Amino acid sequence: MKDKTIDYILRATWQSVARMYNEEASKFDGSMAIGFALLSIDKEEGTPSSYISNRMGMEATSLTRTLKTLEEKGLIIRKKNPDDGRGVLIYLTELGKEKRELSRNTVLKFNEVIRQNVSDEKLQNFMEVAEVITELINEKKIF
Repeated sequence: MKDKTIDYILRATWQSVARMYNEEASKFDGSMAIGFALLSIDKEEGTPSSYISNRMGMEATSLTRTLKTLEEKGLIIRKKNPDDGRGVLIYLTELGKEKRELSRNTVLKFNEVIRQNVSDEKLQNFMEVAEVITELINEKKIF
């Protein structure tokens, strides 16, 4: 690991996590993107699509494709926002709520296993390093 760059380690780790989530989601006719989208939608109140894209760190065009897939699978419905006639709120269907719960349990299981295998101190260090990296990037202190 000594000769690997930080960005390589981040990318390789994230690719492993994404592959793991996609393999698990495929057992339920889903994907990691679908699971994260479902987790970003309020179970009862509905959620504006702009909030979902911000939360997921996706471009609006990519989110549009994901929402179309969710709608085709019967996981969401779109309704006009009563507070803003120009906007749309995304609501989970009953099936969407069931799939959201599966996604939630999958994420919780991942976190549980990591916490069982990594000390609190190491996990805290990891979180702090990730936060510093994010701040440096957001504040444009690297490029």
